[in-house]
Amino acid sequence: MQDAPTANELLGAIAAFIRDHAMPQLQGHTAFHARVAANAIDIIRRELDIAPAANVAEQARLEALLDAKGTLDALNRQLCARIAEGSITLDTPGLADHLWATTMTKVAIDQPNYSAYRRSLEEGVQPG
Repeated sequence: MQDAPTANELLGAIAAFIRDHAMPQLQGHTAFHARVAANAIDIIRRELDIAPAANVAEQARLEALLDAKGTLDALNRQLCARIAEGSITLDTPGLADHLWATTMTKVAIDQPNYSAYRRSLEEGVQPG
């Protein structure tokens, strides 16, 4: 176990420094790049928080859907191949739910303020 501060806390401090101290001193293109850096750090923080459990859940859904074992990457490649060959379609039980859950998780990490994502959360749809 690591002592405080955690990696996520350190990343939060860096993002806060960029936003609160560096960006007000910057202009133009440099300010834009600082904002991009702070946003990238926020994405990394969300991925650290969300991805471990989401990846386990995604792998379990894929194993059930494909009736196969494997790494998350291998299972995703197998799903793509089966969709491409037509042996799995949106009519396949579990596929639409899997795709929706996976998409919700990806949006939760990348764009949690996306309006359609927010609306889905308000409607009770949860990521992963």
